[in-house]
Amino acid sequence: MVNRYFHGDTIEGFLAMPETQIIGILTTAHTSLHASLQGLQNDAWHEEISLLKDILTPYIGRGHIYFEYTIPRMGRRIDVVLLLDGVVLLLEFKAFNEQYTKADIAQVWDYALDLKNFHEQSHNRPIVPILVATEAIDATSDFIPFDDKVFYPILTNREQLASTIAEALLFCDKDNSEGDALWAISRYSPTPTIIEAASALYNNHSVEDISRSDASAENLTTTCGFISSVIERAKREHFKAICFVTGVPGAGKTLVGLNIATQQFEKDDVAVYLSGNFPLVQVLTEALARDKKRRMAEKGERIAIGTARSEVKAFIQMIHHYRDTCLEGTKVVDGRIVADEEYFLNPKNLKKSFVPVDHVAIFDEAQRAWTKDALANFMNRKKGYPNFPYSEPEYLISCLDRHDDWAVVVCLVGGGQEINTGEAGISEWIESLNREYKDWHVFISDRLHDAEYAAGRSLELLSEHKHVEFEPSLHLAVSMRSFRAENLAKFVHKMLDRDIVGAREAYQTLDKYPIVLTRSLEKAKRWLKEHARGTERYGMIVSSQAERLKPLAIDVRFKPDVVHWFLDDATDVRSSFYLEDVATEFDVQGLELDWSCVVWDGDFRYTPSGWSHHSFCGDKWQNINKPERKAFQKNAYRVLLTRARQGMVLVVPEGNPEDPTRSPAYYDSTYEYLKEIGIKEI
Repeated sequence: MVNRYFHGDTIEGFLAMPETQIIGILTTAHTSLHASLQGLQNDAWHEEISLLKDILTPYIGRGHIYFEYTIPRMGRRIDVVLLLDGVVLLLEFKAFNEQYTKADIAQVWDYALDLKNFHEQSHNRPIVPILVATEAIDATSDFIPFDDKVFYPILTNREQLASTIAEALLFCDKDNSEGDALWAISRYSPTPTIIEAASALYNNHSVEDISRSDASAENLTTTCGFISSVIERAKREHFKAICFVTGVPGAGKTLVGLNIATQQFEKDDVAVYLSGNFPLVQVLTEALARDKKRRMAEKGERIAIGTARSEVKAFIQMIHHYRDTCLEGTKVVDGRIVADEEYFLNPKNLKKSFVPVDHVAIFDEAQRAWTKDALANFMNRKKGYPNFPYSEPEYLISCLDRHDDWAVVVCLVGGGQEINTGEAGISEWIESLNREYKDWHVFISDRLHDAEYAAGRSLELLSEHKHVEFEPSLHLAVSMRSFRAENLAKFVHKMLDRDIVGAREAYQTLDKYPIVLTRSLEKAKRWLKEHARGTERYGMIVSSQAERLKPLAIDVRFKPDVVHWFLDDATDVRSSFYLEDVATEFDVQGLELDWSCVVWDGDFRYTPSGWSHHSFCGDKWQNINKPERKAFQKNAYRVLLTRARQGMVLVVPEGNPEDPTRSPAYYDSTYEYLKEIGIKEI
């Protein structure tokens, strides 16, 4: 097993080892991961080691010390972990600094929360995050533990570090240090956000590093391994293949796609991750670009943010952009898209190719690809391309089929999440293979038969296909979305199905995932701010049909910049933290918050006979009667109610009897229903 830390020892072992030897160990560990070591890092280690050697003598026989403890989910390392009398003290040194910054305080707090939530041997221990700005003048003396035994960050300096450690131990329930050896090798079982996961994978962490050490991690590893083996076989034996991956909501289908894309990227086998979810692609691209720029700066190197973005876009793209790129230099002949040879003979286009550069393409939410009619309509209106002959699935397969030697398509398939019209469903992929691509090897999750994937009788047609294999490992059966709420999806499902008894029972299981109810938006905002710690992200989300929240200063017609909303910190007015701009189901699908405020408008009203669906047109609400639109609206609320990882507050406004568009009757029945389920009021 590879150590998660650069150097670890008992307190007495640390005190006995020469400083030069410790720095040598740290340097060797550092340079095994990075090309070079900056002089400032060496100076910081010297400052830390000499200071700790001066003050740790009283703790001989009482614990251990670990330098540079890795947190893969966050892509960072804790400077020093002290295990003293069973207490975990996290020391983040800002050597030679005179100030305590908000960012540094949040950083050490995030470390503490990460260990508490995801590090098995830390679950029941007191955790004290300590920020050490060595040259600071003042220090804090308040030791404030939360219910989960994680303390509010302590701020201290060189002179007062010894007394800070001693005082911290007085406030903790102490234990012996017999479990310290287990702590160092404890299971680390993170459930990263998709942004954190993408960043970690992009920086050469494995999927095992950033997923829980349980069935979900084993499932992810097995699925990724099988797809990788298909890619290797296709490359070696020169055939073309398609894999269909299914999974329960939150099981990690997107994580599988990003993992395969980054693995191939590292092997110099060009692969591309494609999604039709524009906000997701925007946010991931910017997050990875910013992360690359930050990491380069930490190594003393510079990279322009534009260059970093271009590198990321090499393997994360909008599916529509990819489609349009593959249209360059083509024409329709006898109902098929073929190369326009004159285009490629033009000197301006000599560097372009009819054959895509990518041998591997991963399509996330493949069931959302467009029907032939929807795509033909779009191509005619927007691209001036009349009589487009393919559905989106058939066209995308045709693009990879242009390779003479090998290609692999990976379709990540979700079920029961439709919020858009014109989606072809998974059956169109299968029918396309049956019509035109019978020489392709087909690897299918054995769960694609399930009704929620709507593959229908098209699967029966594959019996005539030459190369078909049903593979159990292509199904992700374990949700890893929320580390606090394994039953959240079940609760939301029961609630939206108006199953009061089932919803009440599911709610009772959410003891570590607070869901509360209020009619006051201000109360909801206070609740969010009181519960979020460190850099835990919170924000307001509403239905895209929530048109009558304007009296609450919520205008759903204003579209936030999702990059700033999801990525910027609490100092930026455009960020979700300001609780001014709201995101809708279209903005947040595929992304997550730690804490959410869901504001419920009169578009979706509870009645004992069923949900009442409405759209605001002109100056009044109008009934929605089409079953398809009703399903979209219900699924929109399903998306909103499953975005938070740690807890949420539901706001059902009181309405206004003087405003016929905001009659209390539009809201009261929903509020009473949520109360009847048992959701706690604040």
